[in-house]
Amino acid sequence: MFNKLVDIICEYVEVEPENVKPESRFIEDLGFTSFDFMSMLGELEDEFDVEIDQTKAVDIRTVQEAADYLETLASEE
Repeated sequence: MFNKLVDIICEYVEVEPENVKPESRFIEDLGFTSFDFMSMLGELEDEFDVEIDQTKAVDIRTVQEAADYLETLASEE
């Protein structure tokens, strides 16, 4: 899950996969704009066949938080 998330992140911002760490923050560390982040969420929904709650998505700050949330959603399916 984490590695696939990193691959998708690298499609949206110019960062090397090895530079994406669990504690990396999307906006502050990886250079995401809010539009990039929302676009990526849409792709994650398609990729992992989950529905992301937008009210919970605004609380996601780090790559690990995103991976944990996706794993929670996937286990509910």
